Amino acid sequence: MIEKNWQYRNKALKRDDIESIARGLRIPAVFVTILMNRGIGTDDMIPFLKKSMQSIINPMEMTDMDKAAERIKKAVEEHEKIVVYGDYDVDGITSTALLYDFLSSLNTEVEYYIPDRKGEGYGINIMAVNKLIKQGAKLLITVDCGITAIGEVEFAALQGMDVIITDHHTCKERIPTAAAAIVNPKRDDEYPFRELAGVGVAFKLALASAMKLGIKTIDVFNKYIDLAAIGTVADVVPLTGENRVIVDRGIKALRKTERLGLKALLERCGTHSESLNTASIAFSIAPRLNAAGRLGRAETGVRLLLSKEPSEAAEIAAELDEKNKERQITEQQIFDEAMEMIAGDPNFEKKKVIVLAKEGWHHGVIGIVASRICEKFYRPCILISHLNGIGKGSGRSIDGFNLFDALSACEDCLTQFGGHKIAAGLSINISDLERFIEKINKYADEHLSKDDMIPKVRIDCAVSERSLTLKNAELLSKLEPFGTGNEKPVFSLSGAAIAYISAVGADKKHLRLGIQKNERQINCIGFYMGGLAKTLRTGDMIRLAFQMDINTYQNNRAVQLILKDIKKEEQ
Repeated sequence: MIEKNWQYRNKALKRDDIESIARGLRIPAVFVTILMNRGIGTDDMIPFLKKSMQSIINPMEMTDMDKAAERIKKAVEEHEKIVVYGDYDVDGITSTALLYDFLSSLNTEVEYYIPDRKGEGYGINIMAVNKLIKQGAKLLITVDCGITAIGEVEFAALQGMDVIITDHHTCKERIPTAAAAIVNPKRDDEYPFRELAGVGVAFKLALASAMKLGIKTIDVFNKYIDLAAIGTVADVVPLTGENRVIVDRGIKALRKTERLGLKALLERCGTHSESLNTASIAFSIAPRLNAAGRLGRAETGVRLLLSKEPSEAAEIAAELDEKNKERQITEQQIFDEAMEMIAGDPNFEKKKVIVLAKEGWHHGVIGIVASRICEKFYRPCILISHLNGIGKGSGRSIDGFNLFDALSACEDCLTQFGGHKIAAGLSINISDLERFIEKINKYADEHLSKDDMIPKVRIDCAVSERSLTLKNAELLSKLEPFGTGNEKPVFSLSGAAIAYISAVGADKKHLRLGIQKNERQINCIGFYMGGLAKTLRTGDMIRLAFQMDINTYQNNRAVQLILKDIKKEEQ
């Protein structure tokens, strides 16, 4: 395991102050510590815990939202053909299904279009636009894409098609001003919350259009909040502000969903509705929906979400489950090949950014593998699949290294790129690959320090064994939903002795541990930490960083610690 740097979020908090605030607000002191560490002031603590609907901002506050909703109203009233143009990941699939279903309910002609990942690539392309125009489309609405499509939008405008762009990706210096409206919180200094997922922007457009058309917005909110939650969690945007309320309300709706496709998918992946949470979305629902766009056609995922027949829903859910298994096999093959390339590179240690390219790698899977390699080596990683001299890449980054900015600095090496600070995609002529590798590593040398490349474990606070109770573990659920920007709290405990230790799982990759402190024994599990069973021994004194969880077995519930890191106590 890579040595990790433990960082306590805020050591300056005074115990007396914390307890005084806790008494005043009538909440546990540990909540005050956690919330203050995350920059939440005393006035905002109760609204944060209550996840109030007041956090949902009027969609009309977003630049161009009024123009976009007005243009949709015109299309509905004049019976124009509308096409929702989406993306092939979960954010794009849920965005497409949401907006298509909403527009279909308005008794207007509407279709959806998602480009083929392998044949067309990401975003708007002129061939697709031209085909849709010939089919009579008068209004194109993008979801989760379009902010960089300057030429494509200009082409559409010249052909008499209006384009509404809804996107959430980082804007470049130029944006498609030929569009009828550009709705993107990242181009907007006025809108109070900039971190919406693509589905969040589509959701706000549906609400704004409902306002224009005299439809009850609460009905629209309740009907589509589940889809908004799935896309928001899957796209790993911060679960703060509006996103926190979207996901909280969406999970509650998912637990009693009547969408046949989602019910079939939940049944297929063995997820019980009463225990459904952000982890269920991230690790069960999202991978199966993603498999549609990664190894097949993303329309399959949209059809599942829109399905009205139980037999069709069950059939598509089974298909996506099989696609996901196929994806896992392909992913492991690419990962193994990438690791061989790393092992064979004598200059690997000198490079701060891992860039690997191979002909024929499945473009729909390389992003997942890039994420695994990034996590394993704690360095930014870009994998590129190429064919006939043209490469398509997907990258993931670490804290402190803005991947979008890095690609911007290498723009002359690329034919196209876009994304966020943590994840991005690119296209490149393979003849420019070596120059790109050299240039992005030079950028990294200037922007990444040695400390940046040490993974961090951010700890909310140190606790004693007395705090590790079932009641406290249950109380922590009030801080949900957990995710980026509102991570599940991490605690530390010192002076514990190892009572027992073993590697578990089919390939012994996980660690099971029992710790003892002051006659209290507590069970722990460390996922993908099985190698430590060879270096730790019963009786060793350790410090551990962990999350509190509840393990249920045969109707017995007990505290279990999910290990994040272990350090031996200095003797």
